[in-house]
Amino acid sequence: MARTLADQTEAELGGARSVLVQQRRDHQHLDQLLNRIAATTGAERQETLTALCRLVFPHAFAEEAVLWPLLRRVLPDGHELTLRVEQEHQEINELFTVLETTEPDTPAYEELLERITVLLRADVRDEEDILLPRLQQVADAKTLRRAGLAWLLVRRTAPTRPHPVVARRPPGNSLAALPLSPLDRSRDRLDQLSRRAPARIARGCARVSRALAATAGAVEHLPPLRRGEDPSTRA
Repeated sequence: MARTLADQTEAELGGARSVLVQQRRDHQHLDQLLNRIAATTGAERQETLTALCRLVFPHAFAEEAVLWPLLRRVLPDGHELTLRVEQEHQEINELFTVLETTEPDTPAYEELLERITVLLRADVRDEEDILLPRLQQVADAKTLRRAGLAWLLVRRTAPTRPHPVVARRPPGNSLAALPLSPLDRSRDRLDQLSRRAPARIARGCARVSRALAATAGAVEHLPPLRRGEDPSTRA
């Protein structure tokens, strides 16, 4: 039986540049951020949520663009295995989209956060206990390091916000990065500035961020960005 990634050494996972090690490192950071969100409120929580999004969405985007296509190529049941995680990713995208328009620190907001937390932790378990150990069984260390490099390059240039309309599979998700990543990363900077700036500047940042959000919402509906989608993950 395949061993969970959590119980293995870095060397067993293929070394520091292996995609398995990089995935586990992100999962550990995710756990820290979720714990911090649960323990904070107000501006500190919003800052941590921004950090969470900047971790979760590039991480998932790189999985969908690099790792899951690899699993579908090398495993006979790769389609079924990756589809379950893609469905989790889709639900997380949809919930975060609602969270963005919900008043912070309200019962509805707390409910959404709790559901998102449960799904993120379930996603980590599915990946570390099932998908990635299956990849480890059929891929040598060189393949894992090569996948790690591709995953890291995509992760560093991926969108940082939820986009539930964009396909969870290539080619749609790969095409989406070019227009959506700069829009998302600009919004991240504006939202961080608005929490620190004087009221007049903060209001201006918020207006521009909302305009960029509307632009991203229109862009993600472009037909090429929806190509490759499995019907069960279509928004």
